[in-house]
Amino acid sequence: MDIFEKIKKNRGAIGQYQDLGHGYFAFPKLEGDIAPRMKFRGKEVLTWSLNNYLGLANNPEIRRIDAEATAKYGLAYPMGARMMSGHTTMHEKFEEMAARFTHKEDAYLLNYGYQGMVSIIDALVDRHDVIVYDSESHACIMDGLRLHMGKRFVFPHNDIESCEKQLQRATKLVEGTHGGILVITEGVFGMAGDLGKLDKIAALKKKYQFRFLVDDAHGFGTMGANGSGTGTHLGVQDQIDIYFATFAKSMAGIGGFVASTKDVINYLRYNLRSQIYAKSLPMAMTLGAIKRLEYIQTHPELKEKLWTIVRALQKGLREAGLDLGKTESPVTPVFMKSGVPQATQMIYDLRENYGIFCSVVVYPVVPKDVVMLRLIPTASHSLEDVEYTVKAFREIKRKVDNNEYPDEIADFSR
Repeated sequence: MDIFEKIKKNRGAIGQYQDLGHGYFAFPKLEGDIAPRMKFRGKEVLTWSLNNYLGLANNPEIRRIDAEATAKYGLAYPMGARMMSGHTTMHEKFEEMAARFTHKEDAYLLNYGYQGMVSIIDALVDRHDVIVYDSESHACIMDGLRLHMGKRFVFPHNDIESCEKQLQRATKLVEGTHGGILVITEGVFGMAGDLGKLDKIAALKKKYQFRFLVDDAHGFGTMGANGSGTGTHLGVQDQIDIYFATFAKSMAGIGGFVASTKDVINYLRYNLRSQIYAKSLPMAMTLGAIKRLEYIQTHPELKEKLWTIVRALQKGLREAGLDLGKTESPVTPVFMKSGVPQATQMIYDLRENYGIFCSVVVYPVVPKDVVMLRLIPTASHSLEDVEYTVKAFREIKRKVDNNEYPDEIADFSR
């Protein structure tokens, strides 16, 4: 079969929905300054869809540093990969700061978070090693697993009993291969908002020999003392062997970093293919990352404000009878019993009649009879925003319960 003919017949798990309203249900355009209120199709909407946890995206002081650094260096310098010609003292300065902040010996600045995680997994293990991982791990972890030529064992999400069984299987296997074991999970799971059971996994080190890699993209900046992460929040940061975070959430930027021992970081510096064969993070973004990390450490009130909004929103939604699952983080999922056609009607209603914009998740990310509306509170939101949103969701829930949304695709062309 011709590859292009196959594409016409199979658009992919998410691509199957592209005819439902490209530009509305998928690939919508939010315009204006990044803030709680932005423009969608020319109308102002209260947006809960941006991972701008601490409100740094449009912070005047942060934007000033970004602008000054861009004016001074442009977006090209330094030119080349870190190993060849793209290395600077400012890249090193951020790494020293990140290592101290996350209580690790050393850190390595990454040009992108997603590719960084893929490459970290690829570099850490070979065909003799075994990976044990949580079933709901982020796509960047799954793509890293695909590169692994050895065995990998999955355990159901946060099921520690199953995790231990997989560790037992892995331990027997590496006895014959002389390999090692790498356990991978997340600090905060970005869809459901629950925390990875880092403390319980770390406790298994007393019985099994393995190294522990944690993706804390949503926990960095939001969890733990001064936002130092989920490992700190759960009291096991010292038991995490490789700590990873991205700038795309609390830092409101591009890039990421990995922190570990000096030996491990030095090894990764010389073996991360996504860094060796790609241009380094531009100076403007590097200086922006330094400023952001300084700002997070010197402005604890941002995290406090974030959690004031989080608690108010989640408390209000729960009291309104909505199902928020097991979230323990700012990520706020609202699970609704609905099919995809009714979901399009619900989203249309929220955006057009209530002026609320949030992300929607459907099958195959969640079961076929479930729709998940995902809200991301930030330090930029107000309690008035929360009050209005809770009221709107109470009305949306009533409509769902009374089957008021027709079983047909909403007309997004209106």
